[in-house]
Formats: sequence, C-alpha cells, structure tokens
Amino acid sequence: MVDVRALARVRARRPEAIGEAAGRRVRRPLVGGSGRLMIIAADHPARGSLGVGDDPFAMADRGDLLARLCLALARPGVDGVLASADILDDLLLLGVLDGKVVMGSMNRGGLAGAAFEMDDRFTGHRPEDLARLGFDAGKLLLRVDHDDPGSLRTLHSAARAVDAMAERRLPVFVEPFLSRRDAAGRLRNDLSAGAVSRAIAIASGLGGSSAYTWLKVPVTENPDDMARVMETSTLPAVLLGGDVGSGAGDADAAFEKWRGALRLPTVQGLVAGRALLYPPDGDVAGAVDTAVGLL
Repeated sequence: MVDVRALARVRARRPEAIGEAAGRRVRRPLVGGSGRLMIIAADHPARGSLGVGDDPFAMADRGDLLARLCLALARPGVDGVLASADILDDLLLLGVLDGKVVMGSMNRGGLAGAAFEMDDRFTGHRPEDLARLGFDAGKLLLRVDHDDPGSLRTLHSAARAVDAMAERRLPVFVEPFLSRRDAAGRLRNDLSAGAVSRAIAIASGLGGSSAYTWLKVPVTENPDDMARVMETSTLPAVLLGGDVGSGAGDADAAFEKWRGALRLPTVQGLVAGRALLYPPDGDVAGAVDTAVGLL
C-alpha cells in the first residue's frame, strides 16, 4: 500500500524533496544489456483519460495507481516508466526510480473529448525540465486530422520539441496517428496499414535532426501488415499498448499481436500501461511478466 497521507505531507512541508530525490536518483543507459525496452506507461490521467475497460474512473484512485506502478516497476525485466510530472514526482518520493528509465510526458493539452483535442499543446514536461531533473527521455503524442487546423499547431510545436530534445541529446519518443472524428464527433485513430505508414513517415521527418527520435507505434488492425508498415522508417521504435478491453480474451489477443510485431528489425521494445496495470484478472505481476516474456 502507498501512504498517500505521507506523500501529501512531504509535498506540503518539503516540496524541495522532489528535486532532491531526482538529484539522488541512480541513472542507467536508455537501452540496457538486453537491447530491449519494457516501459510501463501512466500518463493517461493528465489528459483527463481515467477509464480502463468498462470502468470510466479506474485510474482516478491515485494511491491505487501508484501501488500498481510500484509493483510493476519491481518486476524483473521492467526497464522504466512513462508518466506526467505529478506521477513521476510521487514515484521519486517513493524511491522506486533508481536504475530505471524515466520518461516525461510532454504534451497533455489535447484533453480527451474536448473540442480542442487536436490542438495538443505542450502543457507537460519541457525539454529543460527533463534535463534539469536528470530524466532519460521525453514522449510526445502527434495526432493528425486533415480536417482540423489544431493539427498544424501540434505538428509545428512537436517539431520544435524534437529540435530542443536533440539539442540536449535527449531521446524523444513520438507517438503518431492519423485521426478523424466520427459522426458523433469522437476522435478515432486510423489503424489501417496505409494510415499508420503515413503517420510514421510524418513523425520521422520532424525537426532538424532525427538523431534522438524514437517512434512509439500501434499495432495495425491487421497484425500481418506490421512488417510492411515498419519498413517506412529506420528510426528505432517501441510498440504502444493502449486499453485492450475488459475480458481475458482481449488481453490474450493483445499479447499475441505484440508477440509478432516485437520480432521486426526496428522494434526495440514495448510501452504499455492500462493493459498491464489493470488486467482483467487483477494480476498486475502476471500481466507484466507475460509482457516481459514477449521480449
């Protein structure tokens, strides 16, 4: 169990403790001896996205989320975590980030369900924050809707973020989608082979240098298309997880899709959150261990 009261007490009385913990943190190379990456993602709440499966507020209990993260990070083969500043600050205070890859989530402004969702401004970690805290990488989401002018603003700011990260020699993981709104106005990501290939091509060309750019890509609707899709770029890539549904069969299907894609030449690992932190059977350790086994 995580003592939320103790975390709040430190935050209220000694906010400088967060920076001190960051300064003490033992760092490691981004890619370790295995050459593979297994990252646990927990940046969803900062976008107002709290649902998992059929529960729209599964991630709203911060103490429970932190406990699940601590359990996942302690499992063998887990390399690190991707999260927003508030969650990473909590994990620093809990002392569980030594020897782990720490990725800061950079653009969280395109709130889930908002009319301005595609104008995804950089309201999270800045490149200078990541450098100051001694974190290891950043992540940005790039959704492109050809019918929404907000996409151009996001595209421009994403390119400048790539430049700023490269200037600091900090890796940045770009998560690209071609997206569109359905008849009800809900934003949907296009996971067809053609759309994912185009999204990868757009993301690969961001900024003045791609030297420190990684891709964070979904598995296509038809997993058999992934080999062709991943030929679009030579940038190193990780697979993203996403919400896989509330049934055990849904989780098994997700693991099977990841298994094949993880064998492709440019795919270096997996970044997954809700699928591992909130598995249908409640066994976080078991879900994490299964994912690690796929690597």
